[in-house]
Amino acid sequence: MTSDAKNRQAGATVSVQDRQPGDGHGVISDVMRDSWEAVPGRMQLEAVLDKISKALSHDAHPPAAVAARAESAGVAKGELNTLSTILLGILAGVFIGLGAMLCTVVTTQTGLGFGLAKLLGGLVFCLGLILVVVAGAELFTGNTLIVMSWISGRTSFLRLMRNWGLVYVANLAGSLSLAGLIFYTYQWTLSGNAVGANALLIANAKVNLSFGEALVRGILCNALVCLAVWLCFGARSVVDKVFAIIFPITAFVAAGFEHSIANMYFIPMGIMMAGQPAVLEAAGVGAEGVANLTWSGFASNLIPVTIGNVIGGGVLIGAVYWLAYLRRDRTLEAASARPWLGRVFPAVRRATLTTASPTALAAPARAQLEALIQEKAAQPPTLLDRGGRELLAVLARAGEDPGFLADLATDPDQALEGYDLTSEEKAALASGDIRWVESKLGTLDEPLRTWLNARLAQEKW
Repeated sequence: MTSDAKNRQAGATVSVQDRQPGDGHGVISDVMRDSWEAVPGRMQLEAVLDKISKALSHDAHPPAAVAARAESAGVAKGELNTLSTILLGILAGVFIGLGAMLCTVVTTQTGLGFGLAKLLGGLVFCLGLILVVVAGAELFTGNTLIVMSWISGRTSFLRLMRNWGLVYVANLAGSLSLAGLIFYTYQWTLSGNAVGANALLIANAKVNLSFGEALVRGILCNALVCLAVWLCFGARSVVDKVFAIIFPITAFVAAGFEHSIANMYFIPMGIMMAGQPAVLEAAGVGAEGVANLTWSGFASNLIPVTIGNVIGGGVLIGAVYWLAYLRRDRTLEAASARPWLGRVFPAVRRATLTTASPTALAAPARAQLEALIQEKAAQPPTLLDRGGRELLAVLARAGEDPGFLADLATDPDQALEGYDLTSEEKAALASGDIRWVESKLGTLDEPLRTWLNARLAQEKW
């Protein structure tokens, strides 16, 4: 470490309460220096008690917290490695197929009448999403919520498309595999081929929908599916998640809405049933009645339903909830990563214009930075490397000197002179690479993360 860097960490210990900005001592810098020597036990105790209190709470997470959790999940899904994404995608296709299979069996010859039969079918179909959420799998329709982290700039468009593409194909592979296995169980011959006949009629109704009907049904379907997933983000237990899933999923199935992944099981199963004369006879239809029940008809259904699912989940749920709960905290990040947002939403453009100039660190962010410094100082020296310690020194100065960040953007070499940072670390800090910052210090809480990201990026808009 250079002598200048050592000097910044040295100095007399002065009480934080006795210092005020402008008296010659930077509050955050002094806290940092003090913290290397001793960390108040009270703060550590309060942090532990807070974590215990949250862990013991039985209340659902509030909607704003759900939005943040959904966004974080989107980041994680976008960064999931290819093999895991494919394997979990195949499992999701199988799980949804199992729900579809159970729905087919249970709704065969119920004698309950239209409404109750639909209600029963929707209830048992919930098996699919319950398995996806609780057991863990990658489902395309639920993953449309990654739109939230994409808008914020935390997931790139390429990662979004990569996840959707891999998961969609893997879901298809899983669904087709299950349909093939179920066919060779000859389960469809049960009750005098009535189960096969029901599978045939379900699939035939789907392939005979017009493009517009399939599109709108797909939109409404995935709005409900993503609401179920959204509620699961607010849940704290497996029982909570199961109950969160039941009503939205039952509603979409009972209403006859269209789910692209479920159709990857329903329609191929129906196509196989169309080649069984005994099933056609049990269903009371001839070959001409199932003329559209082909692989071409399958594709004609899947295209509008998939588009509708993306709109329903990504736009009606993901984007709307982002605007409702994350817009204020993510405006600067989103505007930096997605310049088109300023053209689409005037409020975003106004926010970037009014906040682009350097400003002092706000009180909530200042408190978070002080807590972060004290937390890192409490760790053994081996857990915070040289780069991390120097980064804390830079952040401390940035919090007290608004002009420092402007210098950092225009002349980073000069601004960071005297800090023991490598050229790569200086470049990452000067470019506003928030992910590099978090790799050193861990995930930053709001509003510190938003403030830092906006300040580092302000000269580059």
